[in-house]
Amino acid sequence: MNIVILGLSITSSWGNGHATTFRGLVRELAARGHEILFLERDVPWYASSRDLPNPGYCDTQLYISRDDLQACFTEQVREADLVMVGSYVPEGVLIGQWVMNTAQGMKAFYDIDTPVTLAKLEREDYEYLHPNLIPQYDLYLSFTGGPTLELLEQKYGSPKARPLYCSFDPDLYFPEPQEMNWDLGYLGTYSDDRQPPLEKLMLDAARQWPEGKFVVAGPQYPLSIQWPENTQYIHHLPPAEHREFYNRQRFTQNITRADMIKAGFSPSVRLFEAAACGTPIISDYWDGLDSVFDFDSEILVSYSAQDTLRFLREISETERKAIGERARQKVLNQHTAAHRALEVEQYVREYKPLAKASGHLEER
Repeated sequence: MNIVILGLSITSSWGNGHATTFRGLVRELAARGHEILFLERDVPWYASSRDLPNPGYCDTQLYISRDDLQACFTEQVREADLVMVGSYVPEGVLIGQWVMNTAQGMKAFYDIDTPVTLAKLEREDYEYLHPNLIPQYDLYLSFTGGPTLELLEQKYGSPKARPLYCSFDPDLYFPEPQEMNWDLGYLGTYSDDRQPPLEKLMLDAARQWPEGKFVVAGPQYPLSIQWPENTQYIHHLPPAEHREFYNRQRFTQNITRADMIKAGFSPSVRLFEAAACGTPIISDYWDGLDSVFDFDSEILVSYSAQDTLRFLREISETERKAIGERARQKVLNQHTAAHRALEVEQYVREYKPLAKASGHLEER
């Protein structure tokens, strides 16, 4: 297929989870023979921190405004077999409507922030998606599965809502020998809704176990936070250092955004990346988590600091490694970027007008 993607960013992973998601998906689509044009708004905060300015697996073009986009890329959008617009694209509503009026092929919305998007729609906050646009997209690809897909179809009129979870790259995330520096680590940008469960499940555990070693990595944490004496804080950890970070901790903590918990069925990329490293995960609970990992054998669920401490102090080293390995095998079998590329092909194949017109998606 000839695919055009309008996404938040593929060139910079600074402060967003979109870039790594797009990189994996686009790379694997290209590996299967598809040609991809990625269009990204040139904004200052990404311009100063591009860790992959020219991906080798797609044609990446920056545009400075909506007028610039329309002037330079109308023909490519019109002729594409598939045009995909991502969440949080600047002026996403106007750009989405332009895509509707221009593209002759299949039109998809790729929501990497589905619970946040739905919460914004409920507040009539149409930053990048308007309810009137949803029925016009042929396909709604959602980071959230479960009941949310029915909501998108029944309440908002999507013709076809399908899950397209985040994924990981097996070439970047894998077990490797490292010195164990911490008993429990957490990787995540600060947010008001995640801080209370982080305090409850991890930092309170650190305070109750002075002998333990803990670490939190991520930007935007307020200076007012009182870190326990046995907890190290790392302001920023670039993606290139994430694998080493996971491999240097005995267990890793997962904390979920409130909107994601409310929606359920919203696995974070950090879950897959940590599991791929064979690092056992201690997670908060949300509906649908057991559809991704089996409780106790592949993931540990904590409801309190006492639960966290029990896992850290009572699980044997043999069982710790076994939990991590079972989770690693699960994500290798179901949650790589290559799996997501196949899912995109499957969803497009189900779109009969395009499948009949192009015939480009033969089984491979």
